[in-house]
Amino acid sequence: QAGRYFADWALDQVRGYVGEARGDIIVRTTLDVDLQRAAERDVGATLEKARARNAGQAAVVLMRPDGSVVAMVGGDDYGRTQFNRATQALRQPGSAFKPFVYLAGLEAGLTPQSQLQDAPVRVGNFTPRNYDNRYHGTVTMAQALAHSYNTVAVRVLERAGIDRVIRWAERLGVTSPLRREAGLALGSSEVTLVELTSAYAAFANGGDAVFAHGVTEIRD
Repeated sequence: QAGRYFADWALDQVRGYVGEARGDIIVRTTLDVDLQRAAERDVGATLEKARARNAGQAAVVLMRPDGSVVAMVGGDDYGRTQFNRATQALRQPGSAFKPFVYLAGLEAGLTPQSQLQDAPVRVGNFTPRNYDNRYHGTVTMAQALAHSYNTVAVRVLERAGIDRVIRWAERLGVTSPLRREAGLALGSSEVTLVELTSAYAAFANGGDAVFAHGVTEIRD
């Protein structure tokens, strides 16, 4: 019974390749059963603790750098709901979106050593602050990314341009529509977990965009 969310997702991919199969077919997938069971156990244990705080759900995608998904958890109870939070739920990525902003900044001419101000910033009515409500003055772009300074991410987005940031996210596999707003620098536009994981694969594999997949072979 392990990997039922994964199975539904992979079956959709099979239909995309062969349509409605006539007769039996053999499908080879990327699923690693041991990792899948470990992911399901961890989600169950985490949610058991979270329920004491009235927290509700969780999702997991484990992916190799080539885009092959080896484990997927879409919720705590497949029998209760088949809605897959790993592939269908749209959530704000928050600071996990910032690498795309900095990548656009590099293309716009910034470098890891470029000096930027971590200081109060305003874009229209948008006035972001750092998580700890502190500012650190002049920092390099590399330091700002490493420490996730919100104000610098917004400055980089302004320097690179929102359209450039969106283009980079799309090139790396984000297909959900992204809003053209300054809050995009801090991950205000919703994406799916599998999209975000796919985009990060390019950082892990040296720069190649990947296609998230769960099927490697289909035979009759």
